[in-house]
Amino acid sequence: MISSKHFVFQFVSALTLLGAFAAMPVLAQPAESAPPARGPAGNAHPTEAFHGEITNPLDNRQRVRIETTPVEKHGFSRQVDLSPLARLAVMHNSRPAVLDTLARDSIRRITGRGNYQDFVRATSGGPLKKLSYDPLFTFFDLMADKDYYFDKPVISVEYLPMRRGLVEAEFPGDSAEQERWMMATRLSPEILLHQIALINGVYMADLTFERGRSQMLQSFNRFRDLHASLLLIAPAVEGGDWMHVSLDPTLHEQFARLGDAWRQRDAKAVNTLVSEIASTLPTMNAGHYPPAWRSQLEIVYNGGNNFIFGYTFYFLALVALLIAFGTGRLSLHRLGVGMLLLGLTVHVLGFAIRWLLAERIPIQNQFESMWGLSLGSCLFATILMFARRQPIFGVAAAGVGFLALMAATLKGIPGAEIGREAAILNTSYILFYHVNIVLFSYGLIALGFIVSIVYLLVHYFAGRSAATVQLAAAGVGTVTVGGDVEPGVNVGRQRLLCDLDHAQMVILQLAFWILGVGILLGAWWADHSWGRWWAFDPKETWALITWIVYLVVIHVRFAAPNRGLTTAWLSIVGFFIMLWTYFGVNLLLPGLHAYA
Repeated sequence: MISSKHFVFQFVSALTLLGAFAAMPVLAQPAESAPPARGPAGNAHPTEAFHGEITNPLDNRQRVRIETTPVEKHGFSRQVDLSPLARLAVMHNSRPAVLDTLARDSIRRITGRGNYQDFVRATSGGPLKKLSYDPLFTFFDLMADKDYYFDKPVISVEYLPMRRGLVEAEFPGDSAEQERWMMATRLSPEILLHQIALINGVYMADLTFERGRSQMLQSFNRFRDLHASLLLIAPAVEGGDWMHVSLDPTLHEQFARLGDAWRQRDAKAVNTLVSEIASTLPTMNAGHYPPAWRSQLEIVYNGGNNFIFGYTFYFLALVALLIAFGTGRLSLHRLGVGMLLLGLTVHVLGFAIRWLLAERIPIQNQFESMWGLSLGSCLFATILMFARRQPIFGVAAAGVGFLALMAATLKGIPGAEIGREAAILNTSYILFYHVNIVLFSYGLIALGFIVSIVYLLVHYFAGRSAATVQLAAAGVGTVTVGGDVEPGVNVGRQRLLCDLDHAQMVILQLAFWILGVGILLGAWWADHSWGRWWAFDPKETWALITWIVYLVVIHVRFAAPNRGLTTAWLSIVGFFIMLWTYFGVNLLLPGLHAYA
């Protein structure tokens, strides 16, 4: 065990040395870089101003480390009540948010997950026990007791080769320790301190580590400078800057005493100080403090996990409607429609709350665009289901809603944090419509993919000589069987395939025309803003390729021997090309488009 003085020396050295190379520009996809434009360039948000010297008001003033075990830390976390602080307003991501949101976003950036976890063994050699912490507790603990995390897996290192290299260099020949740290997906500040030469040398020079190194530095920078985010004092004038708590002597002393009580694990004193701070801050410049209803709404939004739990209802709707589609059971059909409407309600509610909190339409990053395009396509398909009395559109709506919201919960989808409007999207209505029209076309392509999947399942797995599928009870519309009927084939099955083919063509033709209009609007805006219609940017090129695929889908039907089957397979191909255009280009190819 290192002494307190030696520890502080090492830790300050780590911060200083890591800060030197962390100050270098963070490298990422240059979505914010663009040719000279006639309006604001890029997706940059307004900067948050700092006035005066910013210090950590919860810092360890005595510079004496009080040893704490994970069990003691977890017990303390259960005794303190930080809920009064959760609703406090704070300037975050260029908007007045609540402290609960700042804590959640900060812990996610630092650790790469929604909350910090410790792992302990009740007995020597016994099973590991997981100790989870609320993000707001970890947020304050990182500022009040930073020493505790010196040797803990807290800094996210997502890039596997870099994490493996650092761990192998730290624990040469110790496979058990290497495996433990690799499984954690996070490293400690101590390991980063020991491996500064490797980080500054090999990983800085090798461009293959560029993205991973940037992510690691972003996580460490947030860990190191977390106290700088305490912009809790409302502006004195309308539109003014929010101030840091360390700049007010009274608040600084309150936070300092909170830090002292925190390190002593005096839960009673902590709770008293929390109540005092929560009472003081809203009275400072009260005329410019956000209303209580807004803070409460954001707490509800956070507690509902962004309301993306609607995928559960979409999944239940998908299962019920698929079974009803195949069996004709009216009760399952009604259950599926009910679950679909419930999923849509949750989807719309979450979208509307985010709209209110962000004070803009939430379709301006990858996360929001997934949310928005899935909502638009689900609403459209649900309307088609009722208008045409065809449950297959309900199946498509439930499938797209489930897949999109599930994907939005996965790690790595950027944009979950609520921020102000991207500057570039406020330059022209043409650009605004271009982005939204293209996103809606992607949603239609996803709907067509679900319908085509059902078509292929019926084509390859439904019995050719079985009795007619009972679908009338489920409300499936009837379409006259055309010339594709094969002699001796079950007429009910063939009618079903014909209905499915008609449904997929309704959706895919709309996707074709709407995507084409979106591409043309994008070219129009590019000429207006950048002085050229087309620059073979990766996103432009792949959007055009996606459109060409659906051009082929529509025209190849005239010559294909089995139009429905050919259309279904091409729809599958087009969907995966769209996914590459939507996700792959953003993540792997540098360009001028941040999303869409």
